[in-house]
Amino acid sequence: MNEQPNNPLHGITLEKLLIRLVDHYGWDELGSLIDIRCFNWEPSIKSSLKFLRKTPWARDEVEHLYLNTDFGAS
Repeated sequence: MNEQPNNPLHGITLEKLLIRLVDHYGWDELGSLIDIRCFNWEPSIKSSLKFLRKTPWARDEVEHLYLNTDFGAS
């Protein structure tokens, strides 16, 4: 039985979500859409994950962008 049937992010790790956004937008555009230092200054998956795990408001923005991004046929 699915534990979170109404959670569209259930089963998607923050790392997978972030990698998919970076692949889709690139760091420059992602930093324009969500103005946080870890996206705009020496960006990396590792530093961004560390920041997002400690900062609920930033994680919320990233998750919101993910849910509202049309990834097309991928």
